[in-house]
Amino acid sequence: MNIKLKDLLQMKAKELSLTPITKPVTLNNEISSKYISRPGLALAGFFERFAYKRVQILGETEISYMQSMKDEDLYDRLKEVLIYDIPCFIVTKGLSVPKQMVFLAEEMKIAILKSALTTDKFFHLLRNYLEDHFAPTRTVHGTMIDVYGVGLLLTGKSGIGKSECALDLVERGHRIITDDAVKIKLAGENLIALPTNDFGHFMEIRGVGLIDVEKMFGIQAVGLEKQIDVQLELMPWQDNMDYERIGLSDNYVDILGVKKPIIYLPISPGKNVSVIIEVVAMNYILKTFGYDAAKVYTDKLQSELLKKTALRKKQISKN
Repeated sequence: MNIKLKDLLQMKAKELSLTPITKPVTLNNEISSKYISRPGLALAGFFERFAYKRVQILGETEISYMQSMKDEDLYDRLKEVLIYDIPCFIVTKGLSVPKQMVFLAEEMKIAILKSALTTDKFFHLLRNYLEDHFAPTRTVHGTMIDVYGVGLLLTGKSGIGKSECALDLVERGHRIITDDAVKIKLAGENLIALPTNDFGHFMEIRGVGLIDVEKMFGIQAVGLEKQIDVQLELMPWQDNMDYERIGLSDNYVDILGVKKPIIYLPISPGKNVSVIIEVVAMNYILKTFGYDAAKVYTDKLQSELLKKTALRKKQISKN
């Protein structure tokens, strides 16, 4: 979703030290890209690769270059630059903007804002905000929990017991990020799970109703966001289903173009699912440190079989 400049000012004016220079009407312009540019080449007259749809940052280099130009040359050059549909210019370090630029920008309804921050600091803060705002997102029905520092996304049909499992894990000292609806955001190559609203950490337990996890278990029982490491699909036990027994083959699910391991976990009466989920988290940690129990077991089994085969051949040769 695009960001109106007046909304950006309302949310980030203090953090980014932003003040508008042009008339309020220009603040209706929208930012439609997460990328930021510095228009040095355009100011020098090279427009072939001008990324004009981005926010344009004017630092000390650009302002000094404009100040070095003759008034008539600067006016003509700015007329060439400002015919493009630019969302806004932002001048850093509190530098003064040439009067010709303010006049032409207001005429073309292009916003100019000023920040007191240094160019590097402002660039970093604005880039982080825009990348977060424009990050691809997806909302799924599920529960997100943090078990031993591992981000586990519990999914499955409604009523399968996701909330009850999460509640038991919270009682065992783990953290819940969100229940029922999980917003997934792509941040670089990572998938970040977070609540879909800021109402707090409420959980619906069938037969009981809504409970406030933070009030009931304390601030240590909740988290604001967590990277997804593994998805657990809870499903009813079926006798004819071929479930994973050893764990040599890994299954993966594609979420926003990122592949994550998925475990299909059968649920049956009397099964301690919370302990199994803790084991999944600990097993994931072991794998990240290079230890794969299934591979170690099969290697030992293969080695034992080879030894027995060699011994049998030796006995046969003696006979």
